[in-house]
Amino acid sequence: MALSTEVRTPSDQTEGSRAQVIRWLKALGEHVEQNEPLLEVETDKVTVEIPAPISGVLREILKEPNQEIAPGEVLGRIESEEAQGGPAVTTESAGTGGSARVAHADADPHAGARADTRAAGPQATRVSPAVRRLLDEHGLELAAIEGSGEGGRVTVNDVLEHLAQGASSRRVPHSATRRRIAEHMVRSLLHTAPHVTTVFEADFSAVLAHRERHREQYAGRGAPLTLTAYILAACVEGLRAVPEANARWTDEALELFDQIDIGIATAVEDKGLIVPVVRNVAALSLFEIAVELQRLVGLAREDRLTPAEVRGGTFTISNHGVSGSLIAAPIVINQPQVAILGVGKLQKRAVVVEESGADRIAARPRCFITLTIDHRVMDGHRANRFLEVLVQRLESWPLE
Repeated sequence: MALSTEVRTPSDQTEGSRAQVIRWLKALGEHVEQNEPLLEVETDKVTVEIPAPISGVLREILKEPNQEIAPGEVLGRIESEEAQGGPAVTTESAGTGGSARVAHADADPHAGARADTRAAGPQATRVSPAVRRLLDEHGLELAAIEGSGEGGRVTVNDVLEHLAQGASSRRVPHSATRRRIAEHMVRSLLHTAPHVTTVFEADFSAVLAHRERHREQYAGRGAPLTLTAYILAACVEGLRAVPEANARWTDEALELFDQIDIGIATAVEDKGLIVPVVRNVAALSLFEIAVELQRLVGLAREDRLTPAEVRGGTFTISNHGVSGSLIAAPIVINQPQVAILGVGKLQKRAVVVEESGADRIAARPRCFITLTIDHRVMDGHRANRFLEVLVQRLESWPLE
């Protein structure tokens, strides 16, 4: 009797979020080993590998790339190696959740779903149905296209780039992450929250003086002392002064959070913005904040964040100034949060300062800081109060 085991979406990794298949790492009829990565699923902008629950042969693929899936949904079936012939009996696998890890999603989301060989010899590669269709539509030979995928495999983007040579434009398919970001931004800005932005300017002289004195010490202990760490710490006082900024809107009430969990918008090349969350910031010292920041940003840029590390934020910081921006408004609120802080480029500016009762012009390191709010939750004067407290904290940072 042949035994088949269901491959299911892990509930612990996808509960409460939208998820979709990115690609199958094995083709129909291909042998798999137990706990070997079988397919990739994207949830909360991170890619999770689902391992094979048993060793055997992949006999069914029920969900194709780019299809949305629900927690616990059956994605495919593996036939056990112990099959003796006869009708199959289906059993559920209890171990499909596994320990999830994040992997790089291929440019061709259909890779591995099915296989086809169009080239002979050492250059033979498997191609997806999408690649096969493009080759047929345009009368192309696989051997004429240089593959950028794993093992030299030709991807959809490779074919499109080949077609675009000599043309005035080319089409680049949206990645699953880019589509998810687009949906989230449109829903937040146009269908959920009325956005209002207020702008303050902060002098970072005190922060830079403290950083200069302690940077080597922090680095020696394994934590680079970034300006973002200071901003995180200052946000704690702002959120304590204006607790409704650390909240979630519901139709019945405003849900205020006691714990401050701040997301840091992090740009990841070819993937977009990922927002890892620093937990319980109010309980952390500046050094501990710096350590956690380094860990999370490093994982984000290596594409190794877990879904748990990007969920549950109560407030978000977008330090868009690192790429040269002075002001960005409005920065779209990361729903279901109600506010997002924007930090512009730090640069020396000429300002009027008062010394011994007289005004003079001086150069000071300053940047614009914005707070974009959900106007349903708070009014402008409360947003101003938040920034007033935050700026005062930054400008009065003690040297020791």
